[in-house]
Amino acid sequence: MEAWLQSSIHTLLVLFALPRVGLPAIFLVSLVSATLLPLGSEPAVFAYVQMTPSMFWPAVLAATTGNTIGGAISYAMGAGAEAAWHRWRARQAAGHDDPPASPAGVIAPAGAATNPGIPPRTDAAGPANPPSPGGRWHALTTRWFHRFGPPALLLSWLPGVGDPLCAVAGWLRLSFWPCVAYMAIGKFLRYTIMTVALLHAWPRVSGWL
Repeated sequence: MEAWLQSSIHTLLVLFALPRVGLPAIFLVSLVSATLLPLGSEPAVFAYVQMTPSMFWPAVLAATTGNTIGGAISYAMGAGAEAAWHRWRARQAAGHDDPPASPAGVIAPAGAATNPGIPPRTDAAGPANPPSPGGRWHALTTRWFHRFGPPALLLSWLPGVGDPLCAVAGWLRLSFWPCVAYMAIGKFLRYTIMTVALLHAWPRVSGWL
């Protein structure tokens, strides 16, 4: 079992090219994992810090930077989907057209004009920020952002939830730089706490295995 475990760690390091590339590999993995793709970056950070403990803070900062940029990309995807929605409504007013595709987890908010940081919009399709299709998750996130604004993105680190939150913030046109700042704070705390916890737990886990 111990030999298998060591082999698995070695395979992980080779996969992410950590021994040869180091921090750039952590940056890239963290960026990709924050763009609505199911890829975890914590194992890469932990593996690198386990290999070179003196690089703890550089690894955490590289992962935070990459993951935050990935969150900003998700924000831009949401903003782009919102703009595409309004363009489709303008075309629909003149004829018939198919609704635009939007990123996974991004749906148009009902009553978006009441949310903080959303500039009023008026186009040929009708009133500013018209209501559009949604569901329970959409209603929940809209209320969440209406209540907290950009600080809600402190939760952007949550698995399965954080990436869509960034995209919805873009759809709602919340202020960009405050959103990025709160993303960075949440993600920095995530990598710091989780890496420290894994480092303390690893001796016991490896002993059991």
